[in-house]
Formats: sequence, C-alpha cells, structure tokens
Amino acid sequence: MKRVFHCLILIILLLGLCSMAPQAAAAKRAGSAALNENELYARSAVLMDADTGRVLFGKDEKSIKPMASTTKIMTCIVTLENADLADVVEVSAYAAKMPDVQLHIEKGEYYRLKDLVYSLMLESHNDSAVAIAEHVGGSVEGFAQLMNEKAASIGCTDTTFITPNGLDASETVTLADGSSETKVHSTTAADLARILSYCIKQSPKKDEFLKITRTAGHSFTDLIKAEDGTVSQGTRSFSCNNHNAFLHMMDGALTGKTGFTGNAGYCYVGALESKGRTFVIALLACGWPNNKNYKWKDARKLFQYGIDHYKQTDITDYDYDPKPITVENGAGKDRLLKTKIQIKPVAKQSPQNMLISDSDVIKMRARLPEVLKAPVKKGDVIGTLDYYVNGQLTAQMPVTAPGDIARRSLWWYFKLVLSRYFYPYL
Repeated sequence: MKRVFHCLILIILLLGLCSMAPQAAAAKRAGSAALNENELYARSAVLMDADTGRVLFGKDEKSIKPMASTTKIMTCIVTLENADLADVVEVSAYAAKMPDVQLHIEKGEYYRLKDLVYSLMLESHNDSAVAIAEHVGGSVEGFAQLMNEKAASIGCTDTTFITPNGLDASETVTLADGSSETKVHSTTAADLARILSYCIKQSPKKDEFLKITRTAGHSFTDLIKAEDGTVSQGTRSFSCNNHNAFLHMMDGALTGKTGFTGNAGYCYVGALESKGRTFVIALLACGWPNNKNYKWKDARKLFQYGIDHYKQTDITDYDYDPKPITVENGAGKDRLLKTKIQIKPVAKQSPQNMLISDSDVIKMRARLPEVLKAPVKKGDVIGTLDYYVNGQLTAQMPVTAPGDIARRSLWWYFKLVLSRYFYPYL
C-alpha cells in the first residue's frame, strides 16, 4: 500500500513539473522580448539600423555628453574625404606636446599622412590627431569647422567638435546678437551612432575607413625631407596594434572605436553585420575605473538584442486597392460626361527595407485627391502612399496616373452630340 502511495505522489510531482516547464519557458521568452534600460551600464546608449538611421533601442540617447576618443571616427572620415593619404605631414610643437595616449612624434619631424591615420585609429594617439588636423584643416580650429560641417550635413543636431582627438574641451563663441555662448566638445549616443553609420554606409571613403579600422597592425617609420622636397625613409620605427577588442568578441563585428576621459568615462561606438543587417551601437559614460569592461558587456547585449529581434522587412509590401478618381472635364473615349480613371501606384523601383521587430506597427495612408482636373498626363504624380512605423512617417511611394486624359473641347462635344443622335452610324 505504501509503495502505491509513493508512486501516486511521484506522479503528481512529475505532472506539476511538466506543467511548470512551459510556463517557465514562456516567461523566459517574454522577458527577452524587450531590453530594459536598467540592464545597461551606460548612461546613454543606442542601437541603430545603419542603413536607415532608425533608432531600434535608446537609453537617454539624446542627452548631450562628452565623447572622448570616439571623436576620432569623425577625424578619420573627414581626413579621408579631404586629403590624400600620400601627403607628407610636418609635426608642429603644439601637436608634439599633446598628452597621453601618444605616438611621441617630435617637432619638425615628417610623417606620411596614411601612417598617422593608422596611429590615430589603431592606437588612438592624441598627438597624431592634432598633426592630422593641422595638415588637413590648416589649424585645429579649421579642422574642427570641417568636422562640425560634416556632422550637420548628416543630421547631427546635438554635436559640437572642438578637438580632433576627443580630449575634454570648451570654447566661448560670440553669437550674431552680440551675446556669448560656451560650447563643450560633446555629442549624443544617437548622433555618434549616426556618424559611424555614415562612415561605413554613405561616405565615398567608406571602404578605406573599414580597411583602416579593421587592420590588426601597421608598421612605419618617420620620413626625411630633403631641400628639393623629396622624402626618404627615416630612422624612427613605429608599430601600431588595433585596440578594438570587440572585433574578436562576436561574429560579424565590423568596426568600432573606444574612448576614455575623466569626464566622459568609458565610451564605445561600433558596428556589426548579421544576415544582411548592419547594426550600430553607441555607448557614452559606460563606467569609470575600475569598470573598463562594462562597455563590452553592454555592446554584446545591444547587438544580441538586435540580432534576436529585428529582421529585414519591406514596409511597402502592403495590399492596396485604390478607388476610381473622377477627372473633371476629362475627354474620355467612351464620351461619357463623367470620366473616371483608375489610379494605381507606380511600380516600385526597389523594396523599402527596414529592420522591423514583431512589436513594430506598420500602417499605410493613401494621400489622393477626390477629383482631378483635365488634362492628366500618363505618369503625372497625383498623390502618395505614406508608410508609418510606430506612427512615424518612414517611407513614401508616389502614385501616378496610368494614362492620358485630355481636356474636353468643342470638337469633343460635337462628336458627343453626333454619337447620341446618329449612333451606331458613326
């Protein structure tokens, strides 16, 4: 009897465990469906679709903060777009006295611009950054202007560049009304991600940017410049190694740049490719010593969230059956006093692909007139189909007229009368 009783208890316990297992799995799935801001160490963070600039996840992503050496992605792309890497750069006294991290270049020395760019991006040397800026922009201030112009051109509205190396800096500027304003070298997580997205997707120098920032190591020497302007290899040798450890932490890691100052804390901006998707993240104020590895934990978490929850989706793949539109004074071939034409969307040139998750809501709104006035030409744009993702206008498709509709003339009316009285003899 005891044995039967024990068997019954065991069966009840097993049934209870079996019923709890699916619930636990469901709870686990539900918990992974959204990323909580509190799970990240960074005070500001963003996950962005590099192809569209859409923010997929943000934590205080529009808060303005110092950015440290993540600045150097802009220094690099502005240099690539405005100078020849074969140029010879002379080192100034100002460049040579930059604080650590340094290449330890000296006043009056000469270097190939290409070598200084590798020094900038692999080792994050601050003296190389200033030498580059003075060569490309004429001065640090001139180069900062190029940086700010580029930032504005790609839609960065909350970014101010003062230095090419990201060292904490501020300046007072006089406004048009005579008042003054103090600006700080700073950005936002959203703007920083937008800058890297430009570097790897839109810039005409994107391939060079990726090649440099993905290089494991680079060796070079200084140059000796003769009186006739010719240069030869110098005697000082240098070797630079890539300090972006994340390149080896996740499959698909593409590029990135670290940064640290006392005000900025640890920062990181990086990109990753997975199954045709390109994600960009930016982390600002992601810990202070001794928490150097917080940025890697946050980077993994953000990238994995993107990989798990977002897939390429054509948001214009939306069923739509347009209603006929009346063409006022249209001279239809059927000689009816009211002429209607059927409006159809223009054929798509290419899909409007975006990274979309299951929780995103896609809606389409047709913006078409109720009446058109003749004449109407085939291909005339008469409206749009507007596509919204989570209530934000994201894409538009033009709607065009499928054929020509002439305006009624006296001859058209004359033929109308004839057709009414003499049909079918016409």
